Amino acid sequence: MFDYSVFTKEIEEAKQKGLFINIRTLESPQGAWLTIDGRKVLNLCSNNYLGFANEERLKQAAIKAIEKWGVGPGAVRTIAGTMAIHVELEKTLAAFKKVEDVLFLQSGFLANQAVIPAITDERDAILSDELNHASIIDGVRLSKAKRYIWKHRDIEDLARALEQATKEGARRKLIITDGVFSMDGDIAPLKEIVELAERYDALVMVDDAHGEGVLGESGRGIVDHFNLHGKVDIEIGTLSKAFGVVGGYVAGRKELIDYLRQKARPFMFSTPLSPADTAACLEAVKMLMESDERVRRLWDNANYFKSKMKELGFDVGESQTPITPVMLYDATVASKFSQRLFEEGIFAQSIGYPLVPHGKARIRVMISAVHTKQDLDFAIEKFEKIGREFGIIK
Repeated sequence: MFDYSVFTKEIEEAKQKGLFINIRTLESPQGAWLTIDGRKVLNLCSNNYLGFANEERLKQAAIKAIEKWGVGPGAVRTIAGTMAIHVELEKTLAAFKKVEDVLFLQSGFLANQAVIPAITDERDAILSDELNHASIIDGVRLSKAKRYIWKHRDIEDLARALEQATKEGARRKLIITDGVFSMDGDIAPLKEIVELAERYDALVMVDDAHGEGVLGESGRGIVDHFNLHGKVDIEIGTLSKAFGVVGGYVAGRKELIDYLRQKARPFMFSTPLSPADTAACLEAVKMLMESDERVRRLWDNANYFKSKMKELGFDVGESQTPITPVMLYDATVASKFSQRLFEEGIFAQSIGYPLVPHGKARIRVMISAVHTKQDLDFAIEKFEKIGREFGIIK
């Protein structure tokens, strides 16, 4: 009989090292404040950037979709599961992203797995930033292509890898990077990547999960932010963060999307999202196309919080986005700091290995457009109090 105690031992080791993930259960909708364990706490760790997760317009759109379309598609999209509302969302997303076509999928994670193994094989080369998201890493693992991992945001190292892949006879070269790196909040040097890709005749793929709704005009993402429309071959987006719902998509040339409809396994072999989810996603995109007010408020809040934390002496890394890593480095310290924050009414989870490298533990603060200045002042006050308790700041 299998000895399940091996799992128990590993969990105990994780607890001793401060690496055990304490999974909290929410007892209220997503928002600036949450109810957890029967108490109200300020939410500083969700990806609900724009506050859309409990937005009334999205909820009403979902309700109306259920009344019109029912609760489920009933089949994979390639057989009998493609509804008109799925197609409407794809067309609206394509217009929003300023691309020819979009493929709507069940999640951003699956979007990466849909693309990478579908367009590469053993004759090809994949060049991936060393800090790319787990979904990219897993997508690369599903491909038989040769892998070249380049140093984080290091253009010279990417050029070296491209040169090597070219010398080794790669048929197709695919450069993959996150747009915004989720743990540090830094941004990919996309202009330089595109320039290298043109020089080496390579494809560029960017996962913009944390750039959607954050960067660019009305949150159109990193490609819009750098004005690189038509120069980035594949954009991966998620609808579970700034858009507030769930789902993912691939945006790009029509030829690519047509090909993926025939070859992408998550599209071909898994039922799509429900009409309610799809309608809520559609409404979120429409709201962003109507106004950039929430995006601007998000940045105002982020800049205010970061400046106050820096004034107090906290190390907030080199983030270029609303993602604010409060660097504590030691995983045990970060875990205890998170617990003290919760006791003081702040929900902000500690992040340690394997989400970040050993010795890079932190509290990752996620600012939202629906936080008020009073909310942020409350958070700053509690960070200051606990920071002094722990000797993090003087």
